[in-house]
Amino acid sequence: MLHRQQHTDHAFTDYFPLEREGVTVLSRRNMLKAGMAGLAGLSLPGLLAARERAVSDGRPLSRKSVILLWMAGGPSQIDTWDPKPDRPFINRGPFSPIQTNLPGVNICEHLPKQAAMMDHFTLIRSVDPRKSSHQPNQVMQTGNRDATPRTNSEGHMYPAIGSVVSKFHGANDPSMPPYVVFKKHDSHVAWGGYLGKEHDPMVGNRATVLPEYDLVGKPLKRTTGANLFKMPSGLDMDRLQSRRTLIKDFDRLRAGVDVGGSMEALNRYQQQAFDMVLGKRAQQAFDLSREPASGRNKYGEHLWCQQALLARRLVEAGVSFVTLDLSYHTASGTWDNHGIPGGVYGGISKGLKPLLPLFDHLLTTLVSDLEQRGLGDEVLVIAMGEFGRTPHMGTQDSVDGRNHWPVVMSMCLAGGGFRHGQVIGASEADGGQIKERPVTPADLAATIYHHMGVPLDATYDDPRGRPRFIVEENGQPLREII
Repeated sequence: MLHRQQHTDHAFTDYFPLEREGVTVLSRRNMLKAGMAGLAGLSLPGLLAARERAVSDGRPLSRKSVILLWMAGGPSQIDTWDPKPDRPFINRGPFSPIQTNLPGVNICEHLPKQAAMMDHFTLIRSVDPRKSSHQPNQVMQTGNRDATPRTNSEGHMYPAIGSVVSKFHGANDPSMPPYVVFKKHDSHVAWGGYLGKEHDPMVGNRATVLPEYDLVGKPLKRTTGANLFKMPSGLDMDRLQSRRTLIKDFDRLRAGVDVGGSMEALNRYQQQAFDMVLGKRAQQAFDLSREPASGRNKYGEHLWCQQALLARRLVEAGVSFVTLDLSYHTASGTWDNHGIPGGVYGGISKGLKPLLPLFDHLLTTLVSDLEQRGLGDEVLVIAMGEFGRTPHMGTQDSVDGRNHWPVVMSMCLAGGGFRHGQVIGASEADGGQIKERPVTPADLAATIYHHMGVPLDATYDDPRGRPRFIVEENGQPLREII
């Protein structure tokens, strides 16, 4: 009698991976290693070939993607998603809570749009950001606590979650880059690291026209010059095509010794990779002038809102991971609300208050737009910074500034086909410690990889040839939302 055992608490429950069926694999780890053996080493041409085989076999390509709204500097948990209205002023802060459309769930009064559609979101009030810092701020963006360049000489080498997605999933359309960032500074985002520069993000700022702001958020009434798709002086399409023809001539010479046809196939995928750079799909996705006026007006003219619209356009066109650096300042970030007198970061009232209505509009517009366009279940939207803020105010001799607090933070999720309309975890009464259900950076990474279909036991080799798991610290997908 065949007994079908139900396996729980892993990313592949529906596939019964431990059943003996055909070739027997005796452990989940071995199964995943076997499944990733070929894909792990694929270059872009190889990935394109694998994706073409999937299409020819009638298997649809994934349309799953991620948009990370990076609140550079570390937003205050108490003054956003985890208010403490019954505490003394020095702890609770200057803002009042408002009721959301989820009974018993309150958030900051300056997030009314999110409050009205909280059933579309999941709040996590017990994120554990220990060891996370900023400039560079890579622990939360890599899911790895060792990604601390200030204290670990190899900290900058841990790859971004977006870079891992680039390697093991690739773009959803071969004519699009897999991982794109819009950044204010290099230190605000994570990079390819051990995976190599081929998995660094494409910097979207160079590919589109966006409004410019100064370091404190004052519009400069000018735009950036997008020149990524422009040919260098003296180089036009004809000359570029001539160069490709020359390369193909050399490839034909090499192919003369290839009797199996593999060289010809490789050349075809190399040409496809070349066309990805020169093709129109990417240029059109980055071109906001192609968006109907109604769409542009819905998002608004602010830089961050324009970037959010671009993020929607990019995932719709086939990008798998987009990070938006929500900062004006090139240093630690605009959400670093110390309240330093005369400084650029303000405090909670001066620094954070102007950001929240803008963020509220950006976040809810993006989530609503994705849902209206049928992408709500495909695109996972994440909003977070690198850590929380101190439970008591008054740092740096300010009235209401809060200092760094890598002890507990809040974040929110939407979309991705997950179960939302809930709060995960809780902080203590003063918002300074985790009370229940700690969520680690590795848990966040595992949740993203689960969403993207990336095996949680996948590994990559560092320069010493040592395999490293993409999910460390026993990270697990958030069971509450899956």
